[in-house]
Amino acid sequence: MIIPVILSGGSGSRLWPLSRETYPKQFLPLADQHTLLQNTVLRIAGLSEVVAPLVVCNEEHRFMVAEQLRAVGIQPGAVILEPVGRNTAPAVAVAALYAQREGADPILLILPADHIIADVEGFRATVRQAAAYAAAGRLITFGIAPTGPETGYGYIKAGPPLEASTAGICTVDRFVEKPDAATAQRYLDSGDYYWNSGMFMFRASAFLAELEQLAPAMLAACQPALATGRADQDFLWLGREAFAACPKDSIDYAVMEKTALAAVMPLTVGWSDVGSWSALWEAGNRDSAGNLLRGDVIAVDTHNAYVDAGTRLVATVGIDNLVVVETADAVLVADKDRVQDVKAVVDQLKASQRPEGRNHRKVYRPWGCYDLIDADQRFQVKRITVAPGARLSSQMHHHRAEHWVVVRGTARVTRGEDVFLLTENQSTYIPVGVRHRLENPGKIPLEIVEVQSGSYLSEDDIVRYDDVYGREN
Repeated sequence: MIIPVILSGGSGSRLWPLSRETYPKQFLPLADQHTLLQNTVLRIAGLSEVVAPLVVCNEEHRFMVAEQLRAVGIQPGAVILEPVGRNTAPAVAVAALYAQREGADPILLILPADHIIADVEGFRATVRQAAAYAAAGRLITFGIAPTGPETGYGYIKAGPPLEASTAGICTVDRFVEKPDAATAQRYLDSGDYYWNSGMFMFRASAFLAELEQLAPAMLAACQPALATGRADQDFLWLGREAFAACPKDSIDYAVMEKTALAAVMPLTVGWSDVGSWSALWEAGNRDSAGNLLRGDVIAVDTHNAYVDAGTRLVATVGIDNLVVVETADAVLVADKDRVQDVKAVVDQLKASQRPEGRNHRKVYRPWGCYDLIDADQRFQVKRITVAPGARLSSQMHHHRAEHWVVVRGTARVTRGEDVFLLTENQSTYIPVGVRHRLENPGKIPLEIVEVQSGSYLSEDDIVRYDDVYGREN
């Protein structure tokens, strides 16, 4: 039995402005109509040996994970929620501990949620080959056969082949950090190095035994985090205090670089970790001028460019080797050779506490989404979409009043002691301090325009009395 463990905790800051903290790249359809998370679970669903995946993500993303899996017909074995980020080793540790319940000792296939793999059948075939070595106690890391002197990846130097191996699997000589260009070229020329993919395979017991030897404090924190957690109908919440006390570390540093059981399985499947705009350009289908164009784009005398028009027409004239990404509230223009530095933009946005570093203008909620259309002192305007059958929390605001106008569908409104229906072109007013709730009793999405007015309009001015999604006040 193979249990996939999907790690969905990244923020994807180098793909700003499309990827943001509250809606990172794994939830975006960057390669085709499916998101990266959906493609990750779909490519392993074709393996007859696997069972329902475990997904590890942070609490803030839980509803997006659940909805995206539901949309492609995948029922997870569990969605494990991290109260704080602690890197990949603790995430894998709690998944391994969970997988061992009731005395089981399955093989775990550790997969980041944000990779692109072009050759899905080749990937599945390699996983099947690696499973035999994982079953025998090896800790497998999948090494990507390099296609160039890439400086943005860590590398794995392969040691001697494993005895009687026919799959090209080797022992691991060492892991190395991201090299400079000259060193990367030497690695490529030697033929002994692979890119470190961040994908692994091993028995749960084998990984936990190594973790106990190599990082005992981490295991000692993960065990009570799982034991003191709580499960509801949809999610497994780790114990906050215990998990917050866990040391931060990656699976590479905590275990794989130190264990004597590591082995590297070569993987040649058109892989990309989509770690930058240039990586996405390289992985995509480009036109005869070398351009990858998405959305409403007019490109004149434009070459080797990545242009993504999210909300409006974008026109380019006489550019070469540039990345242009347009969203509703931000535009990025960058030299394709400098896209690794996009993270510096995000760092500046966060330092100045600008919302563009964390949120899109459109913000997703478990009941639907809202789009901030306009805002100024003492007012803001939102377009709110509520999914059929969904409802917002019963709530109150201390500092703002709200006006609702229905533009599509039917709304059930609770305002104080009154409950009534509104249809298209009808409206209502929610005074400051009045308890209220918005619901969609219909079969089509409900859309309303909300005008807020008051002295303080931030989202933390919400007192929740009741919420079907389990959100705290």
